[in-house]
Amino acid sequence: MADVILKNVFKAFKGAKGERISAVNDFSLAVRDGEFVTVVGPSGCGKTTLLRLIAGLEEIDSGTVSIGAQIVNELPAKKRDIAMVFQNYALYPHMTVCENLEFPLKLRKNPKAQIREQVREVAQLLGIADLLERKPETLSGGQRQRVALGRAIVRRPKVFLFDEPLSNLDAKLRVQMRTEIARLHARLGSTLIYVTHDQVEALTMGQRVVVMKGGAIEQVAGPAELYERPATMFVAEFLGSPAMNFFEGRLTAKNGAWLFEALWQGFSLALNPTQEQIEVLGPFIDRPIVLGSRPEHLSISADCHDSVPAAVELVELLGAETFVHLRIGPFPCVLRMSGLSQLAAGHKVMLRFDVTKAHFFDLGTQQRIA
Repeated sequence: MADVILKNVFKAFKGAKGERISAVNDFSLAVRDGEFVTVVGPSGCGKTTLLRLIAGLEEIDSGTVSIGAQIVNELPAKKRDIAMVFQNYALYPHMTVCENLEFPLKLRKNPKAQIREQVREVAQLLGIADLLERKPETLSGGQRQRVALGRAIVRRPKVFLFDEPLSNLDAKLRVQMRTEIARLHARLGSTLIYVTHDQVEALTMGQRVVVMKGGAIEQVAGPAELYERPATMFVAEFLGSPAMNFFEGRLTAKNGAWLFEALWQGFSLALNPTQEQIEVLGPFIDRPIVLGSRPEHLSISADCHDSVPAAVELVELLGAETFVHLRIGPFPCVLRMSGLSQLAAGHKVMLRFDVTKAHFFDLGTQQRIA
């Protein structure tokens, strides 16, 4: 196993008119030996390009990539001792499962007895021992993905790279494979970098999560910290389903009473900031600011005190929970409720905010304040 260190990595491609399009921009990240890191972001943010730079499938314009103690910028892909698992499985259709698993070991000219033993171990580990004589066309999507994983594992590389490997699977199978990959990492102790556009995969699988936007890092943190203390409005909105609700307004502090006054005249919230929040929010008094609230930190209230009027626009019943889409003046928002709800479109309600869980962002920079 080995750590992976990227320092100030740049990569740009030439556009249709000859312009340079930045794909990875001043990217620095240290992945520890044996760590499981997920990389998440919207389509086109540079996730796959990043993996290809680590793998040696693309040349770096500037910066360095190190695997272990070695800078590998000039090292060809086949000598980097990494294994990459792709979205489309990339199995050889004319070979059996056994032959697909054996192939990378034969390229290394490993002894036949060693090849047989390693293939047997991996097949048992992944539950595909009974599929060894079948060809990929006869396998289900989940079985093909296990074979693709097996072909990567059988080489025992220093680093595993996963490029959206579960995107082609149905929802139930994705959940199953997420669990299997996480268990596999715990058993192998491998260094693993996993790229996905799915926030659920990113948060449930990664020990640390890298959130990317426009080829650069927005935030790197553990799943809980990303959800509870997002560094930017982009991270706050991207991670979480439904997304965080945002309300533009300003802070006022008069006679020791703190208020958030939204742009809509009828919407104001009494705040009870901690001393730490007072120190960081103080410079933003009477300046444009954004209050963020997760859907689970809103609730329906029978009391008008510390509540704001809202109109129900849509109700999504999901069984164990319900998403209620509302509007507070000009602001749309979503409330997450446990269980089923009797609310319906057109209902008028009073909405209470858990202000102790509120997030505050600078409207101009969109960076977190408190």
